[in-house]
Amino acid sequence: MPDSPRSNFLADIIAADVAAGTYGGRVKTRFPPEPNGYPHIGHAQSICLNFGLAERFGGSANLRYDDTNPETESEEFAEALREAVTWLGFEPAEVRYASDYFEQLYDWAVELVDKGLAYVDSQDSEAIRAGRGTVTEPGTPSPFRDRPAAESLRLLGEMRRGEHPDGAHVLRARIDTEHGPMAHPNMKLRDPIMYRIRRDAHHYRRGTDWAIYPLYDWAHGQEDAIEGITHSVCTLEFDVNRPLYDWYLDAIGIPEPRNRQYEFARFNMDYTVMSKRVLRRLVEGGHVGGWDDPRMPTIAGLRRRGVRPQAVRRFFDDLGVTRVNGSVEVQQFDYAVRDDLNGVAPRVLAVTDPVPLTLTSLGAPRTVDAPLWPHDVTPPDGAPLSRPLALGAELWVERDDVHLDPPKGWRRLAPGASVRLRHGPVVTVTDIATDADGEITGITAAVEPDDASARGVIHWADRATAVPATFRLYEPLFTIPNPGDADDTVDVLNPDSLIEAQGWVEPYAAGAERDTRFQFERLGYFWPDADSADGALVFNRIVALRDSWSKRLAGTADEGPRSTTMRSGPSEPRPEPVVAERDPAAGLTESQRPRFDALVAAGVGPEEAAVVAGEATLDALHEAMTTAGADARDAAVLLVHDLRPALLAGDAATSQALAPGLGAALADVLALVEGGALARSAQGAVAQKLAADGGAADAAVQALGLGALGDADLTAAVDAALAEHPDEVARYRAGEARLLGFLMGQTMRRAGKGADARRVNELLRTRLADAP
Repeated sequence: MPDSPRSNFLADIIAADVAAGTYGGRVKTRFPPEPNGYPHIGHAQSICLNFGLAERFGGSANLRYDDTNPETESEEFAEALREAVTWLGFEPAEVRYASDYFEQLYDWAVELVDKGLAYVDSQDSEAIRAGRGTVTEPGTPSPFRDRPAAESLRLLGEMRRGEHPDGAHVLRARIDTEHGPMAHPNMKLRDPIMYRIRRDAHHYRRGTDWAIYPLYDWAHGQEDAIEGITHSVCTLEFDVNRPLYDWYLDAIGIPEPRNRQYEFARFNMDYTVMSKRVLRRLVEGGHVGGWDDPRMPTIAGLRRRGVRPQAVRRFFDDLGVTRVNGSVEVQQFDYAVRDDLNGVAPRVLAVTDPVPLTLTSLGAPRTVDAPLWPHDVTPPDGAPLSRPLALGAELWVERDDVHLDPPKGWRRLAPGASVRLRHGPVVTVTDIATDADGEITGITAAVEPDDASARGVIHWADRATAVPATFRLYEPLFTIPNPGDADDTVDVLNPDSLIEAQGWVEPYAAGAERDTRFQFERLGYFWPDADSADGALVFNRIVALRDSWSKRLAGTADEGPRSTTMRSGPSEPRPEPVVAERDPAAGLTESQRPRFDALVAAGVGPEEAAVVAGEATLDALHEAMTTAGADARDAAVLLVHDLRPALLAGDAATSQALAPGLGAALADVLALVEGGALARSAQGAVAQKLAADGGAADAAVQALGLGALGDADLTAAVDAALAEHPDEVARYRAGEARLLGFLMGQTMRRAGKGADARRVNELLRTRLADAP
């Protein structure tokens, strides 16, 4: 993924981890979709981000199917996801499935029941829902919360074997916090459900092997841990899930450094929906022609329409990544598509709404050597530079290029008007014939001398040689910018989202390679649809040469979808990216802007600066930390990425009750990290304890047992891990380098949270290099 001028705070985080050796310099990401529909353009962003970040840092990325919901998943959807990844130009390091981990997840669940951290609840779904409480009121513990572990294990085994009907029982986590049972402000931590019974469900990979299925929140973090993911990237709405993921990982004993979740703003685009549920309804209701309908925002739809993967990747590269929610204008995506096609699409002629034009005084038919490329476009290597173009006296021209009573400034065909035929002579209209309804039925024009001039240029097709074709002209699928706000998205479908026109193309377009994309001059970029066949050509319009849709929605008069002058490249100037909402500071008030600017000037990243400047509590803490000597950037990173999620989830005190002197104490946390007395991976836990309980940084570190271990303790942990796994040590020394990660994990498990991963890695490598 090439460096982009746009902001990407995730790349900054990974770069810092690589520099610090947090995972031994290793970077591993994953794209973890549920195979319950075809992927859409929002998934394309996640694909480009996860695989692109791995490429940038020399790491790897997995494609993993989170297939834990058998009722909605299928092999067809899984294959569509795989095709989307490869079409975008990425190759997964591995293809994994949550369903491959069902046995391990179940074993961990049994372990939690044994530890008293999970129980089988026999309430019905309504009682469970009511017992969770609300965001402002605590819930009510289940009457089965203290069910003996032996009884829960018996019931769980029976559930596993299919001995109970759906809904009879669920397995729930038993989470006690300082707020009390079922009282945590983050409702995700109120005894969440881990397993539900689906006795008669058929899983597309596992068949009927399982009668219970894990919920996404129980499976997701553990899947990342099993695969050795370092940076778990997901969209912003999952930030409240992160404390639950971490609780599960702690409960089953996954050591640091382990997968850590980072959230970014999900991609939204106007006149588009990003809900697979809504898209599925459109498909199943027959409102579109299928998941690959070119009007659909699915990757399959974009691909069939003719959009190239290079355009999608460049679009997201230019867009950047942020934590600020917003929506991109569809015109920006259209521009990216035009910009990509400009250098690869030969220019040819076609007519989509034909009316006959007869030329007088042309003489004999002629053949023109017409260029395929404008002067400012370098053709692809090996591409033809021109083609023979027949010009006879009988032509087709576009109906809306003709006007009986033209408005002021008209530059096309009209009584007495002169225009130039593209690659041909200037002609002057001598007669326009109409039928009884006033419809134009034909035009006659005289050919002017070679040195004649004209104000406009039009395209045409030679009636003797042109080939008939169907043109599918696409517009946005919805009539309002935010179709998700409609009571029913079906009600705001655009009835003109697809218009089929019958017309003609020049022979060169009919005989070119099937995957050739063309610019039909003055009409747009087109390519053959999957339905196209010899003798029955069908061309999809990939994108028009300019945006006319927004003008029509606004009620602005427009002469039509075509330019009145010939354009060699994109027919509009390169726009500034229409992503004001994606500007990290876009949501700040006028009074907050100066603070944002000052933070950026002090070295704080724009993403973190926007969050700090926009939230008074964080801003006050940041000022107190820097006053106490903390680095401005490090302070912002700790506040935004370590402390803020806990504050939002209720894991620490509210902004009205933050402990006095917290800013100075947090500055001391950073000083401990800088001095090597605290592992960087542990700074978040210390910061959260200080926010909740107050006190001094070193006391919080001691209370949590997170003090950095010295070399003696780390070496002892290394030696213990190597002594317990002699076979793996021997295999590593024999050349199985991949076992270093396993041995690293075993060492970190013994060393605990106070261990600095980089130092452990160094000591482990030294010990392994010693002679056996």
